Amino acid sequence: MDLPEGLDWVRGSQAGRAWLAALPTWLNECAERWSLRVGPPFRQAYASLALPVHLPDGTAAVLKLQYPDEESRHEADALAHWDGDAAIRLLAHDPGRRALLLERCQPGTPLHDLPPDRALDVLVGLLPRLWRPAGTPFTPLAQEAAGWIDRMPRSWERAGRPYERRLLEAALDLLTGLASSQGEQVLVNQDLHAGNILAADTLAAGRGPWLAIDPKPLIGEREFSVVPMVRGPELGHSPDAVRHRLHRLSTELGLDRERVRGWTIGHTLSWSVADETVFPEKIEVVRWLLDTD
Repeated sequence: MDLPEGLDWVRGSQAGRAWLAALPTWLNECAERWSLRVGPPFRQAYASLALPVHLPDGTAAVLKLQYPDEESRHEADALAHWDGDAAIRLLAHDPGRRALLLERCQPGTPLHDLPPDRALDVLVGLLPRLWRPAGTPFTPLAQEAAGWIDRMPRSWERAGRPYERRLLEAALDLLTGLASSQGEQVLVNQDLHAGNILAADTLAAGRGPWLAIDPKPLIGEREFSVVPMVRGPELGHSPDAVRHRLHRLSTELGLDRERVRGWTIGHTLSWSVADETVFPEKIEVVRWLLDTD
């Protein structure tokens, strides 16, 4: 199978190699089950294999075979919960194969193709539509934060202490306080950056023109939901750009700015090391936000 280069990282683990070995069979089985005509994979994949497909009636769709990580386990549940409102519509789901059949965004232009402030305008209009009350099977943000708190010191040590201890201590303190003092709980997406919102101009009025894709859902307070957009490099990676997004999103969405800042510091640092791979740009964001006082 001709895999996108962004999936090369999965070859580095036994679980990843097992997933790669199963993909051709699962792809053929899904194509047969849903009577799909399958095209070559989208090249920009990093955590799943996604392919353009056509349904028997000619409708354009996407077949997504997920890498079996925990963060995306309930992606299908989140999409079903939103039912096409501000998010891509789930057409079918095969839990055993972690396969999702999704409507296709066309033209599929990513939000980061807009000028940064226009992109933030879109998010301010889109995000409140995603803030829906929800319960099971979604993981509570407080529970997820407890896992970050537990893992971060060990990850920091294994990676050779790639950032200052003060960053680690600040993030742990912030996460501990924030997790236990949250406001109203709604469905939030811990990966809603400007590459995961696509233009869908061909959809019925009232749904487009921008829809969220690839959710990694949790149940938590609204302040957490803007974290990926504040820290993400897609709309500019600089102290001024990060602080501007923090200010605009907090102010225009009626969020507590200091809680957004704290969640961004804690979550970003927890995602700055993965299997001993260090992501320096995330560490930079944490420094910039800690040094705003």
